Amino acid sequence: MMQTIPLASDARERFLLEIAASVPTERIAEVHFFPPMRQGPIETGVAVIAVLPEGATPELAADEQLVEGAFISSRHVVYSARYRWTRKGPDRGKWESEIVAEADAPLLTVEAVVKGVMARASEAYETERVDGETVRGWIVDAQKRWPSTP
Repeated sequence: MMQTIPLASDARERFLLEIAASVPTERIAEVHFFPPMRQGPIETGVAVIAVLPEGATPELAADEQLVEGAFISSRHVVYSARYRWTRKGPDRGKWESEIVAEADAPLLTVEAVVKGVMARASEAYETERVDGETVRGWIVDAQKRWPSTP
């Protein structure tokens, strides 16, 4: 049975603030959070972020659009985001993150890639898919709790 493992509250909020510092939050379409992994004192987390291209609006960027009688998929900029947090030991509290634009693809392709990664993983888990509006709300909440972070 697949299980969803949410990010710890502090890690999720820090991660969201890092994402907000690197990605135009008003254009986030969705985020797929992979469950965090702990190996010894280190916690790592990964997310895939789909962002509307510059100039696009959510109203014009539905997954499928009818153009000249044919359906086409709107493309999104796809970012990978990673964090590494030292939870214990002499480097306790050390935080590193990286957010990189990797590709552009329709949301359906982003979903397929995420499912492919999950299928290749040795553990049964599910990503947490969150829509852009919800992510933006979480970012606002995190900014209230952590006003000086990034």
